[in-house]
Amino acid sequence: MKAFGAATPVVTPKALLFDTFGTVVDWRGSIIEEGRVWGKAKRFEIDWGSFADRWRAGYAPSMDKVRKGQLPWTKLDDLHRMILDELLMEFRMMPALSEDEKDHLNRVWHRLKPWPDSVAGLRRLKRKFTIAPLSNGNVALLTDMAKNAGLPWDLILSAELAKHYKPDRESYLTKRKK
Repeated sequence: MKAFGAATPVVTPKALLFDTFGTVVDWRGSIIEEGRVWGKAKRFEIDWGSFADRWRAGYAPSMDKVRKGQLPWTKLDDLHRMILDELLMEFRMMPALSEDEKDHLNRVWHRLKPWPDSVAGLRRLKRKFTIAPLSNGNVALLTDMAKNAGLPWDLILSAELAKHYKPDRESYLTKRKK
């Protein structure tokens, strides 16, 4: 029990770290919107909401394969591509797509749109704090996403740097080697 009037130390944060997919950017709406435009041009009539949901549903199981040693460390771009290849079969879009088209579709994750208040909110926070994503996305994905969406990160913190995905303890505790 504290004595009456005892001082409590005040801790002021210097940096704020953000989850990104779904928190700062709208992955689902972005994939649906781009899928509809792209699908119309390619004459694919599919349920893009279902496609987006199935793509994201493969996220945790694919990371678990890495965690269990069934796959070596694999960056998120490559996991997304593995999931995409399965979805293209499931949604009967194979073999109609070229390798360049598959790559373009996979890179939709690099072009995700921010939520309407994300950029303004991050800019306000940036005035006082260092801000960064702490994400399972790889560095190139997060960098491209920031440039595309106007996200004003001060730096990029990625699972790729730790070679561990969130919520693995190591993804939060990796230290810079001297």
